[in-house]
Amino acid sequence: MPASPVPSPRPATRVDETAYDRRRLRQWLAGDARADGVSRRRLLTLLAATAAATALPAPGPARAADTSIVKPLPPEWFIQRGTNAETRWEALRGTGHHTPNELFFVRNHTTTPVLDAQDWRLRLWGSGLRGAPGEDRPVEFGYDDLRALPAVTRTAFVECAGNGRSHYTTQQGETVTGTPWTLGAIGVARWRGVRLADVLRRAGLSPYAVDVQPRGLDAEYVSGGESLGRVRRPLPLAKALDDVLLAYEMNGEPLPYDHGHPVRVLVPSWVGIASIKWVGDIEVSAQPLFSPWNTTFYRLFGPSHPPQGSAPLTRQTIKSAFELASGATFPVGEGQVLHGRSWSGAGGIARVEVSTDGGTSWRPARLHDRPRADTWNRWSIPWKPETPGTTHLLARATDTAGHRQPDVAVPNTQGYLFDAVVRHPVTVV
Repeated sequence: MPASPVPSPRPATRVDETAYDRRRLRQWLAGDARADGVSRRRLLTLLAATAAATALPAPGPARAADTSIVKPLPPEWFIQRGTNAETRWEALRGTGHHTPNELFFVRNHTTTPVLDAQDWRLRLWGSGLRGAPGEDRPVEFGYDDLRALPAVTRTAFVECAGNGRSHYTTQQGETVTGTPWTLGAIGVARWRGVRLADVLRRAGLSPYAVDVQPRGLDAEYVSGGESLGRVRRPLPLAKALDDVLLAYEMNGEPLPYDHGHPVRVLVPSWVGIASIKWVGDIEVSAQPLFSPWNTTFYRLFGPSHPPQGSAPLTRQTIKSAFELASGATFPVGEGQVLHGRSWSGAGGIARVEVSTDGGTSWRPARLHDRPRADTWNRWSIPWKPETPGTTHLLARATDTAGHRQPDVAVPNTQGYLFDAVVRHPVTVV
């Protein structure tokens, strides 16, 4: 492992993602970018704004859940969804701020690989590392090499971009593709690892680097009969040098197999696809990079979005959920305390309001945590149901950036970033 000092890279300033994406596409057209696994036609479509959202390929067939996930999936904790497992919100009641590892949701493209930490290597390579012009100078780190670097601990959520997707259909009547998550494709953990910035600097970061692309060690993903290769997604250098971790612990334990053992990428507040699990190599590039996971997938397409789609998804949206089963039953006239959690990719949660009469009236909930970025805020509110029958419980959050959950989410064909207030059905008897 190299230890020679390198000049400090450029400041980690926040970029305008839309303008950045358009510039990268123009660079590709001029021959100054690389698109691994993405057709020229696809990139021209994005640039020329002639794409039809309905032409997007649907995800490939899922493997049976019992062969793709290592940890037990008891039905009282999880809803199995192909290669994925959604956490039941009622299972989180009383678990504290951090989601226990055994309850953490699982999002897999294929099958969880079982890897040995001592055999694992992280390879950094590409034109964005220092070396002779045009030279690919790979640098490797072992597991013990990473653990010898200064460690950082951070509490942050990981959330699938499609969390809440099913509500586009059940609440808004929209047809969308993808795994029909309710709200359980999220978890908060205390992650420990090393800053990606420290690893990049030790590898010899060039002042010409612009993109960083981690790639996983899980199997190649097949969509529409075509292999798209291993899951990978580029990050702007500014984000990679900001708050991104290479995590090797989760809630004080080595990463479980299903959550990226031995090392995963953690990109706080961004959509979960950016937090690549089982990371095996990182391309550091002096050219903009594209993969299917920031062109075909993880953009917003549909009538409410530009014909070429939105810029690649970055920050998560705002949501709230009750720690309660759908269709739960309550006795009439008996006092209750309702519990839930709210979160946002734009900042901490400053306020939560709850309606117990289907949205006719609202009351402020009591917050149990101080507003913090990258994680959720737990809340509670008393309720004494007086009238038998069915009703809906609603919760809406406001974050420190001023975003409040809307009544209706702007639809997109792949069902990403659902942020509307969810109507939680209950019955009073």
